[in-house]
Amino acid sequence: MAETILFLAFTEPDGSLSRVALETLAVAQSLGAFSVGLIGADVQAAADSIGRCGASKYFAVSGSAFAQPRYSTDAAAAETICRIAAATVVITAHTSRSARALPGVAQRLNGRVDTHITGLTPDLDVSRWLYRQRMEAVITRVQRPWILLLESGCAGPYAGGAAPVAVDHLNVNTSSRTQVTGRQSPRSEQQTIRPDAPLLFVAGAGWTKKQKDGQPHVAEAGELILGLLNSTNASLGSSKSLVDLSGEGQDVLPFLSHLNQVGQTGATPRHPKGLATCCHGEEPHVVGWRFITERRAVNLDANCGWARRKADVLYVADAFEVMKRLNALLAATG
Repeated sequence: MAETILFLAFTEPDGSLSRVALETLAVAQSLGAFSVGLIGADVQAAADSIGRCGASKYFAVSGSAFAQPRYSTDAAAAETICRIAAATVVITAHTSRSARALPGVAQRLNGRVDTHITGLTPDLDVSRWLYRQRMEAVITRVQRPWILLLESGCAGPYAGGAAPVAVDHLNVNTSSRTQVTGRQSPRSEQQTIRPDAPLLFVAGAGWTKKQKDGQPHVAEAGELILGLLNSTNASLGSSKSLVDLSGEGQDVLPFLSHLNQVGQTGATPRHPKGLATCCHGEEPHVVGWRFITERRAVNLDANCGWARRKADVLYVADAFEVMKRLNALLAATG
């Protein structure tokens, strides 16, 4: 029996589609005939931006009630689109918004949902990592509808071009007990986790250890790291050993938290490039780097884990000196 495939996406605040949504659209294109469902305040610009994707139909739920992420309205909108499209397979990007709403939609539709998908074939063989990215599983299901949330990095973003399209706007009940009164975000210089950044900078516990003069230089380490982040808009990651130091009464980098943790017990980011500093490159560190395209490391130990084919390039050097030089070069080039 032929599948009815639906690509579902939430628009960004500016009305566009995120990079991970465009990557998911590219995966949907590889599966054959499909339709598009969009949810947001105003979706016409987003629909036109993917007008040459080859979708048979465009469905949308739009309005001010759908501008902000909220479970009640997001779930109602997604459920309506799935029912009208008669979708048997729903493909969407794995974001905090979709991960919050889509499992409930699967329950309402008496379907199934799988999250953190990292691969999808035309035969609907689904790949995902288990046991902290140490084992890869291939999943198939007979239950329909089947909702799939794809991680970023599964494919290159859609690049088929734009064209005006006709969108079928659907009506959805927007009543909700939750009212969005505003949104607060940290200033850009305070935000250190940037999923869309081209570079991931990972700090290890060595930044807080005694240096060659026999003394720790935590404050200087913080200035050097923040200098790089502010100059490059890189995302900051951390090894577990570094973020755990706060519980041991040691001085730590004040802008780090467990949210920055990458590796076996942390996040598995998907940045194009990664630079690890002051960590050994053992297996718990490397697991979090599985999907980094280009990996480099700085370590004083020429025999550390990074040297054993776990990094593309290892710089055997003092991270403090490397960062001072790097920040000076960035400052000189503006």
